Amino acid sequence: MLRVFVAEDGSHGNPLGVVLDGPSVPPERRQPLAAELGFSETVFVDDRERGLIRIFTPGAEIDFAGHPSVGTAWLLHADVLRPPAGEVPVRHDGELTWIAGRPEWAPPFEHVQLDSSEEVDAYDVPAAGLAAVWAWESDGRVRSRVFPVDLGIDEDEATGAAAVRLGALLGREFEIRQGAGSLIHVRPGADGTVEIGGRVVRDT
Repeated sequence: MLRVFVAEDGSHGNPLGVVLDGPSVPPERRQPLAAELGFSETVFVDDRERGLIRIFTPGAEIDFAGHPSVGTAWLLHADVLRPPAGEVPVRHDGELTWIAGRPEWAPPFEHVQLDSSEEVDAYDVPAAGLAAVWAWESDGRVRSRVFPVDLGIDEDEATGAAAVRLGALLGREFEIRQGAGSLIHVRPGADGTVEIGGRVVRDT
């Protein structure tokens, strides 16, 4: 198990399950296993050398996700990953692992800007949908919470795919403080992709 997008001191982060021997798990067992593990995402590595991966939430398979891509790239020391959405470039820069994704690959999160981080903290979990609420903080960071309820997750601790879409929306470099204290770095590219980066640690 890993934690992805941890803060500078190694705290917080979004738990991630990675099955390194993906072919050992039959396709019909993957969704039940992801639900049983209960992480917001579980990755099955089908070909380590080629970077072929599949990604499952507790409720559905998805073509692309940010924190699974960053965590798996860090674990495999990969230069590229290939989830169903397409080829995901990877780069490693000191403590940060970066991946580049296209906003159209991400689930269609509805980004709602609020007036303050206090309003973000007080926001109630919606009954359904794919909501992402955010506000600027005084230090220039974004405070965010993400609710991928339709994917079987009431609230996600750190959501890279939502960060990709927000990066495309804002068109500038910034950092996101999400959940209890996770940290996501966001950097839009000139080619329409958005890089997201963060720190990863092993967990038990």
